[in-house]
Amino acid sequence: MTSNTSSTRDEILTMLKLNKRMTVTEMANQLQITEMAVRRHLNTLEKDRYVETILVRQAMGRPLNIYQLSEAGEELFPRNYKNIILEFIADIEELNGQEMVDQLFERRKDRMKVTLMKRMEGKSLEERLQTLVQIQNDNGYMADIEQNEDGSFEMSEHNCPIALVANKYQSACHRELELFKEVLGTDKIVRHACLSDGDGACQYHIKK
Repeated sequence: MTSNTSSTRDEILTMLKLNKRMTVTEMANQLQITEMAVRRHLNTLEKDRYVETILVRQAMGRPLNIYQLSEAGEELFPRNYKNIILEFIADIEELNGQEMVDQLFERRKDRMKVTLMKRMEGKSLEERLQTLVQIQNDNGYMADIEQNEDGSFEMSEHNCPIALVANKYQSACHRELELFKEVLGTDKIVRHACLSDGDGACQYHIKK
């Protein structure tokens, strides 16, 4: 991808952010390039799921394709979720104490457990571990797993999507360990490294 191509796609994303919905003709006129060139960029952005199409019926003629940012496209622009979440948790702690914060993370764990257990039913430990790794990867944890010679497993998470929260509230990490024990159906899990402690990854040793 050339820098010019990348720049044009960025301009399209910015236009859609500012104008919400636009036609190919409107974008081509604003960018001063051909409609065919705009469509090429839009096809790529649609494949990447940053842009989506809405079909608008007209009183006369063919329906009109209108383009807008998808949810993923909206997330390309700056957000302040993390700081707001930290502020909310700090306020809850100040108003109701650490116990209330722990209850929040416990409720989060319970919600995740319901979702995970639906995909764990009838599976062996090995199958549950593979499913867990897949789910964690879908959620951005960059997880992987290896089996040791003695039959035990080493699961690693190289990224923490809630790092800012976990760094300040260890309860988040404790609940994750509890969650893994419950959905895998074993107490033989030890976390011997944690990103929030400055380690290179969150690492879990799991015995059969």
